[in-house]
Amino acid sequence: MKTIDDINFKNKKALIRVDFNVPLDDDFKVTDTNRIEAAKPTIIKVLEDGGSAILMSHLGRPKGESNPDFSLRHIVDKVSEIIGVQVKFVEDCVGESVEKAVAELKSGEVLLLENLRFHAGEEKGDKNFAEQLSQMGNIYVNDAFGTAHRAHASTTIVAQFFPENKCFGYLLAKEIEAIEKVMQTGEKPVLAILGGAKVSSKITIIENILDKVNHLIIGGGMTYTFIKAQGGQVGDSICEDDKMELALDILKQAKEKGVEVHIPVDVLAANDFSNDAETKILPVGNIPDGWQGLDAGPETLKQFKEVILKSKTILWNGPVGVFEMENFAKGTIAVGNFIDEATRNGAFSLVGGGDSVAAVKQFGFEKKVSYVSTGGGAMLESLEGKTLPGIAAIID
Repeated sequence: MKTIDDINFKNKKALIRVDFNVPLDDDFKVTDTNRIEAAKPTIIKVLEDGGSAILMSHLGRPKGESNPDFSLRHIVDKVSEIIGVQVKFVEDCVGESVEKAVAELKSGEVLLLENLRFHAGEEKGDKNFAEQLSQMGNIYVNDAFGTAHRAHASTTIVAQFFPENKCFGYLLAKEIEAIEKVMQTGEKPVLAILGGAKVSSKITIIENILDKVNHLIIGGGMTYTFIKAQGGQVGDSICEDDKMELALDILKQAKEKGVEVHIPVDVLAANDFSNDAETKILPVGNIPDGWQGLDAGPETLKQFKEVILKSKTILWNGPVGVFEMENFAKGTIAVGNFIDEATRNGAFSLVGGGDSVAAVKQFGFEKKVSYVSTGGGAMLESLEGKTLPGIAAIID
């Protein structure tokens, strides 16, 4: 795997695909700088070597047309502040004005190109557009894991024009290593904690990881499909009736492969989907009509703790309750605390997938786990066993 550490950028212009698709408020101010901070080490390495950095990214979904609301101009000051260098900006990503700005760029300087998705060729993976982009640098660096699952011009196609001069940035290399640790090289026992609402959204992940894990914790809304499939009564809890056969098949496959599956035994149930609802602890397979399970119960958390603390490699994808409501967040917070303790005891822990990343940030676990993935869809496709086009393009 060729990374940025394998290259000296002295007097080189690095064309870096970053993921600056950051949230903006009504005044176009950046409200979450994580993605910019994540790209900083790669940019600094290029500058410290004596090279210059040309940054390209998308922002939002402008649908192939120029739209001032999605201009990367809005983030220039924030990127400059975080990197510690006044970033230059050019109002396109290809064409004469860009070529001129690139030609004038000196070592130690950073240039941010305008939103790639102002050109329809970006999302279409257009080869001519990719070739135009490729003329902006001597070396191509992909550091955008969040878009590595897209065969877009800037993430995949452009790499063809750098047969010898392409590499992974620090962030993308770290993401690949973290996933490999869980899927291939991690110390056993390996545990996957899968939560969230639906079995249907996790089927391919579950099927792919059953060969790689020793323990599987099923939590969140998925629980009730498994429980009902085994004859339990789940009341008004979320349940995919059409996936019950699949749930039984997953349990059968797990047994055949020697994977221990851990499903909640009790839940915090409520008589309404509301933070103010009346609640009580109920056995998971004995929830009466009018009640729904919204968080893991105390006995369940005791069992989860035991499994988490004896695991050496942990993947966490999905909360175990409706953590957005304070009264049903305790289970997810408890799981975060157990993973924190296991990590301090030497386990490797990877958190990925939108909701679990949101929970980890909300409850302050970011620095307490080994790695938090920045790429939602890309991370999930990796766990499904798919080869991501943006990664394959650098390795080829």
